[in-house]
Amino acid sequence: MTIRIAMWSGPRNISTAMMRSFGARPDCAVSDEPFYGAFLKASGENHPLGAETIADMDCDWRSVLAAQSGEAPVGAQIWYQKHMPHHMVGPVSIADMPDHRHAFLIRAPERVVASYRKKNELRRAEMLGFAQLRRYFDQEADRNGNPPPVVDSDAILRDPPGVLRKLCTALGIAWDPAMLSWQKGPHPEDGVWGAHWYDKVNASTGFGTAPQDIPKLEGEYAAVAEECMADYEALARFAL
Repeated sequence: MTIRIAMWSGPRNISTAMMRSFGARPDCAVSDEPFYGAFLKASGENHPLGAETIADMDCDWRSVLAAQSGEAPVGAQIWYQKHMPHHMVGPVSIADMPDHRHAFLIRAPERVVASYRKKNELRRAEMLGFAQLRRYFDQEADRNGNPPPVVDSDAILRDPPGVLRKLCTALGIAWDPAMLSWQKGPHPEDGVWGAHWYDKVNASTGFGTAPQDIPKLEGEYAAVAEECMADYEALARFAL
């Protein structure tokens, strides 16, 4: 029976590097933001390569949900699904994935804002998903009676084997050192939007080093980061 892992994060949270990490396991298939096309079509958000993404993807949340809950690609023992809560459109939510093992990937808001603004217009805090991430965490904790695993991007970059080993234990899967490295360049599972968003991870063969300084933000960017801070800190209390 396949173990389905739903990893929830906002954008610019080393989420693609984490997908690369799990995809390097020989027992694991990966999916890259399967609800992204449905989100773009329903919301009308103007994202880079948005039209190409809609044209390339299944944009019906019902059939996307059915696929992500169905048979794993190539019969994989583990199926790692990279999800973003603000992509969940219509009535679909984390509650519709009761058979998945859920985990949450977070990053300091200042780092997320500084990274995101280089790639796309940042108009409001909701585009970064912190509030939705916290709501999903609370829902899953209530459903299970225990908090689901949370991993902080900085902690992973400081100690990839240590934190990934803890995450694997929390998810009930074996640790595999293959998760520490991957092939350079685009991967077949990448969404078409990777041509705009994935330049850094495509140049990598493993996790980078943890940044030392918190980015200095001003004006509206500082305000967006501050708006996200309470939700980030609430989740960070549970980080592995």
